[in-house]
Amino acid sequence: MTSYGSYRPVRLAPERGTLARVLAKDSPLRRLDWILTLSALTLSLGSSLLVWSATRGRDSLTHGDPQYFLYRHLTNLLIGLVLCGAVITIGSRRVRTAVPVVYAVVLLMLGAVLSPLGSTINGAHSWIQFGGGFSIQPAEFAKLAIVLSMALLLSAQVDAGEREIPSHLSVIQALGLAGIPIGLVLLMPDVGSVMVMCVIILGILLASGAPNRWVFGLLVAGTAGSIAVWQLGILSKYQIDRFAAFANPALDPSGVGYNTAQARIAIGSGGLTGMGLFHGTQTIGQFVPEQQTDFVFSVAGEELGFVGGIALIGLLGVVLWRACKIARQATNLFDTVVCAGVISWLAFQAFENIGMNLGIMPVAGIPLPFVSYGGSSMFAVWIGIGLLQCVRTQRPIGI
Repeated sequence: MTSYGSYRPVRLAPERGTLARVLAKDSPLRRLDWILTLSALTLSLGSSLLVWSATRGRDSLTHGDPQYFLYRHLTNLLIGLVLCGAVITIGSRRVRTAVPVVYAVVLLMLGAVLSPLGSTINGAHSWIQFGGGFSIQPAEFAKLAIVLSMALLLSAQVDAGEREIPSHLSVIQALGLAGIPIGLVLLMPDVGSVMVMCVIILGILLASGAPNRWVFGLLVAGTAGSIAVWQLGILSKYQIDRFAAFANPALDPSGVGYNTAQARIAIGSGGLTGMGLFHGTQTIGQFVPEQQTDFVFSVAGEELGFVGGIALIGLLGVVLWRACKIARQATNLFDTVVCAGVISWLAFQAFENIGMNLGIMPVAGIPLPFVSYGGSSMFAVWIGIGLLQCVRTQRPIGI
């Protein structure tokens, strides 16, 4: 017979309030890499001033509204932050299951560019135009599709415990999936984006532990492919002119070499501390074409000087440093490969863009991550930050 005199009621722990849940050690917000996010956000917010400076006097672009590009850049940033938050909310595991859908959607978008729906902007047939002046460049999202699809295939057997490194068949399948969007982008042709994609593939293979012979083979194949593209006349005349101007900087400085010549003049005139925001003579005189996109670094060099340029590069370095730290803490191969793909993408794209502003790399029409004006680029890089944060939140508590 039960003795009720010895009964002691169980006291339930009080439910934590909203603030307590947010501040708890296991809270997703506490597990995010805030240095990564704040560094990328500082770049994006600071670049709004550079974009504004580059465009406020260009009435042919702004339709008489000096703040036109400023507001649109900030709107793109806001959308990018929302997409980043959505990816973090979805989480790494559900992102992994959604990879086939993401890949298929990106292929449809690339196919639309090659259809009558595609549009040509600044000599590149790489865009889909919508109403209200809104357009997207699917090649930016193809970089994400390559990262995710290759990560899924290369990690499948390893994460299941069946193998220690990806099999040759997995590598072949991953390269096949990456080759489809690359082929579509090359048909546009958008050689700059293809360059980034090839670097992404190399970074992924190195991080996945695939045999080094694949990396060596790809380097040989890439060299042979570049020669074939040149010989077969796939490149447009303006693209050939860009490479010619890079090989010979003195070639036609008022023609094919004009962009890089003016960018170098702008950066060189900035000196140590710059002419001051909104006071760059090259920028005010509108001598540098596409200064809000491809050549936005020239605005920083001219108006903020060497100090401002180094600060911008330093922030990009912090983003890459934190991304590398997240990659080292990844608990499975899929997450490691995703991090490696994003790191390769951001690092090479930043190097190429700043390099072409300085004249040490050919002009390839590649935006500077987080800085250049452009919705597609801003959306894609912030989705990339979201993927990095997904990996970060999967780490064990205390790491």
